[in-house]
Amino acid sequence: MHTLTALLFDDFETLDLFGPIEMFGCLPEHYRLQFASLSGGIIRSKHGVAMQTVAVTELAYQTDIVLMVGGMGTRQQVYHKPFLQALRALVEHADWALSVCTGSALLAKAGVLDGKRATSNKLSWQWVISQSDKVDWVEQARWVVDGKFYTSSGVSAGMDMALGFITDRHDIETARQIAHYTEYRWQENSDIDDFYRG
Repeated sequence: MHTLTALLFDDFETLDLFGPIEMFGCLPEHYRLQFASLSGGIIRSKHGVAMQTVAVTELAYQTDIVLMVGGMGTRQQVYHKPFLQALRALVEHADWALSVCTGSALLAKAGVLDGKRATSNKLSWQWVISQSDKVDWVEQARWVVDGKFYTSSGVSAGMDMALGFITDRHDIETARQIAHYTEYRWQENSDIDDFYRG
């Protein structure tokens, strides 16, 4: 059983969280889900979805997988040192770190992507890459894997990445069954990026 911890902040992008959570939630025998924030309590997405979170220092289970979501709230969090320190600590002790959309900007700002290949949202590309010049940014990719890091591009790409992660940990048939169950058209090839306009 692996514990996935989603680290949240106000104005996160709703699907960045719920897309991957839907995929991992289809395998409850393998993945336990917990939702954290810096101080705990109610955190609201960009669309006003209220999430009950636990303070990152009071999590019930040790984190095996960090899920770092993106959204407009990242613009404030890149300057929030306590948040970045908490993120760095989570990632350093976890087996894997996954990011969706501009969540990779937070990983980059926290310094954990130094020397790693990573991607992010095309619409925020210049802002994201300005957060660190120590990352090997890959613009044309649905998601990128480098060691324990999985970074995905725009919002819905988080679901493709989650299924890619599940493929790597289990097998492609398990991922395809989840895609079928959710009636999701999964882009199985991480190199095929329909949203790249280079």
